[in-house]
Amino acid sequence: MQEVRMEAELLASAVQVIDGPPEELLVRLSAATAELVPHRAVAQLASQCASTPVTAHGDPALASAVTGADLAALLATVTAGHAWQGETSIAGSTHPVLAIASDRAPRGSVVVFILTDADQVLPVAALQALWDVITAHMYRLTLEREPGAIAQNRAVAAARVDLAAELGEAHTAALATLLGVLRNQRIDDASARTMAVELALNGLAELRSDTQLDRVCSGEEPVGKAFDRLADSLRALLRRGPVELELDAPGNDRLIPGGVAHAGRVAVRAVVLAMLTQDRLTRIRVGWQWTGVELQATVRDDGPGLMANVLDLGQLSERLRLHEGDLDLDAVPGWGITARVTIRAESGPQTITSDPLAALGARELEVLERLAEGGRNRSIADDLHISESTVKFHVANILTKLDVATRTQAAALYHATAAV
Repeated sequence: MQEVRMEAELLASAVQVIDGPPEELLVRLSAATAELVPHRAVAQLASQCASTPVTAHGDPALASAVTGADLAALLATVTAGHAWQGETSIAGSTHPVLAIASDRAPRGSVVVFILTDADQVLPVAALQALWDVITAHMYRLTLEREPGAIAQNRAVAAARVDLAAELGEAHTAALATLLGVLRNQRIDDASARTMAVELALNGLAELRSDTQLDRVCSGEEPVGKAFDRLADSLRALLRRGPVELELDAPGNDRLIPGGVAHAGRVAVRAVVLAMLTQDRLTRIRVGWQWTGVELQATVRDDGPGLMANVLDLGQLSERLRLHEGDLDLDAVPGWGITARVTIRAESGPQTITSDPLAALGARELEVLERLAEGGRNRSIADDLHISESTVKFHVANILTKLDVATRTQAAALYHATAAV
């Protein structure tokens, strides 16, 4: 009874939370939830707010350390209406968190409470309702602003996110290459030191030249040449390690927009870096196909085939989705992981269809069909011979693409479409 009363009080405080300057919203939210959800800090990613999408409040050591990358990964994987409680890494340390996503704005939002106790029981339903109200209110405020200012802010914010992510991936690749040399027991200390210096110098030169080339290639370039640049960077990354690189060059040499080629290289490098965090990995195979309308990149490995706690590509998936692209993952235990990246040219022809399921990929349709039959994640995984974490990834993408909040709504849409 006391819990019901406290939840009612929490929802009643919604007016106080949204009534005030938007920049102080988290301060009011933290105060309103302090008793019911003991937390050290709270952070939000409000994608409808382009100028300052990431804000945090609470313990300065935590609030200042929360990044857009941390929250974007959660926004891409936590389903609206289904709060997630677990552990995630912030500022180099693991913390218990409660993440709540909302679809009350076109691109969604997520709020993350960094909890004081990992085992505490939380009023998830009331918190979900409260965050839905806040998201809807904040989105309404953005609509009242001048449209030109919103578009400009969003363009700047998107460019800032892309640049930060690409720099982070480039730095990760350089560090991974250096560590591969320094950890190689077959190389003596003097040789390893010499190689490390050489790799660092080459890495700096490659970063500069790659950035310059990508700026120059703002028009079009042969897809084979664009793929060769990707191949060179991957060879440098894997040169000193035990993982063998196999390459499938494009089957044609059509001209590809420079922006699409650049996005493809960034996405593939991000997938390869994520795959390299696995144990028992000996081979990675990378292929490209350019249809003239979209770039289709495939990356396969021969690792353990388990995505949970190994392959975290939520941030990449969200970035691709914002640019009308897709990331599709299949993890088969004992056989490895297959990642398929699709990037569409902005100038490519658009197919107009009344089929709400047209946006789904082949694997997503298979998952949705079984979901509509009442299958749970475990049974779907067994039926399709993929891991349960892969099913969760597909379900999150399905809900986003169909613009529905729950599995039940997705199943109803599937049945309604099949009946037409």
